[in-house]
Amino acid sequence: MNPLLLGIDIGTSSCKVALFEPDGTVIAQENGEYSVFYPKPGWAEQDPDDWWGAVCAATKTLLEKSGVDPKRIAGVGIDGQSWSAIPVDKDGKCLCSTPIWMDTRAGGVCKELDANIGADKIFEICGNPLQPAYTLPKILWYKRERPEIYENADKILSANGYIAYRLAGAVTQDISQAYGYHCFDMRKGKWDEALCAEAGLRRSLLPEIVPCHQIIGSVTAEASVQCGLAAGTPVVAGGLDAACGTLGAGVIHNGETQEQGGQAGGMSICIDSYCADPRLILGYHVVPDKWLLQGGTVGGGGVMRWLQSELWPDFDIKELDQEAAVISPGSDGLVFLPYMAGERSPIWDAKAKGVYYGLDYSKTRGHMIRAGLEGAAFSLRHNLETAERAGAKVMRLRAMGGAANSRLWTQIKSDLTGKPIDVPASDTATTLGAAILAGVAAGVYKDFDDAVMRTVTVTRIHEPNPENKKAYDKTYATYLELYKNLKSTMQKG
Repeated sequence: MNPLLLGIDIGTSSCKVALFEPDGTVIAQENGEYSVFYPKPGWAEQDPDDWWGAVCAATKTLLEKSGVDPKRIAGVGIDGQSWSAIPVDKDGKCLCSTPIWMDTRAGGVCKELDANIGADKIFEICGNPLQPAYTLPKILWYKRERPEIYENADKILSANGYIAYRLAGAVTQDISQAYGYHCFDMRKGKWDEALCAEAGLRRSLLPEIVPCHQIIGSVTAEASVQCGLAAGTPVVAGGLDAACGTLGAGVIHNGETQEQGGQAGGMSICIDSYCADPRLILGYHVVPDKWLLQGGTVGGGGVMRWLQSELWPDFDIKELDQEAAVISPGSDGLVFLPYMAGERSPIWDAKAKGVYYGLDYSKTRGHMIRAGLEGAAFSLRHNLETAERAGAKVMRLRAMGGAANSRLWTQIKSDLTGKPIDVPASDTATTLGAAILAGVAAGVYKDFDDAVMRTVTVTRIHEPNPENKKAYDKTYATYLELYKNLKSTMQKG
């Protein structure tokens, strides 16, 4: 019997657990939901122990329903959302809820660091400008506002790092998530000791950096009882969700590009040489010796979920999609800014707000839905154009995430960007990427090329429609102008 591989994805709204054959076929998959808490404006928190509970429940259910012998699982890979800051004490106990990637409470910390160290110096070493949503400002926020947590913390863990710890008892930091710390040398792939000291960060809080496909331990007896996996099953470090999704979409060579449509949206361009731009995000790929030049927007699938849950709860997502399909490209002048929790790249504005512009009595529900889809696609185009101006070359995109299941939304993105979009067979690209890491480590695959060749196939292709792009070009210009003109007003809010 073939060995199997387990991928675990710690997303924003839920965890996803999927079991794969070596050819990428999904044997079984389960989700486990948890909450995001918004205790104050600009705050967004989750309890990492909720993640662990959801992972255990989903994994047990998956094994029970599938009837798979856990001993067939050759390895476990984990991916996690970005920019968590999980403080654990010497016993591994989580000390508080973690601010997640949407949390912007640490704006004051960023201003102090930029003033004291120098924004240019930080960017030169780290390849990313300092922003409140990143990990380092959150840790220093603990130091300033919650000193008892900072003092009692032994290590700070990432999302996948925490689940890896709960599974295998090993404290590690995978290289793909290290960019969030801003005391990380992006060229060398190591912690910068001097920058840690200048930032006032206790160096001992930072775990050892390891490759994403490195086996860090095996499922412990305690974890086995809790989650149902066999004790002794190898566990790899894992990596950033967007990077694992990029791998799972088959993007592993220079210039190949993934576009994602999960809760958040964005793109990841695989590059084999250092290329930083302050408007974008630069991090290591989960594939060795590669970087990812990324753009990330808060306006992904979350926009559609918000429209459905808050405005039209009696409609499912497919019905909303159908209503949008009958509206002309450009939504007859209705434009949506998808800045529903501030915005990340390329504008980096924590105070940016979601906006509908162009409403009048002629606009329908379908217009509002389609404008929402187009708004997220405008953000993708904005990031792609920024990356191309920085020197990256993008010819084709590979779609992943739940949004890729929408033929309409994928075609909108193709038309609006002018790029062909390939859609791989599985919409489980992120968990597949995590599983591939485990498969390479366990020897199921010879290398990453072998893994992609065996697991990733394209099932449909979207070619851009030049006539539709002309309509979108006009609306896109309005999209850019709206933010430019409203920025000062947003800053007052």
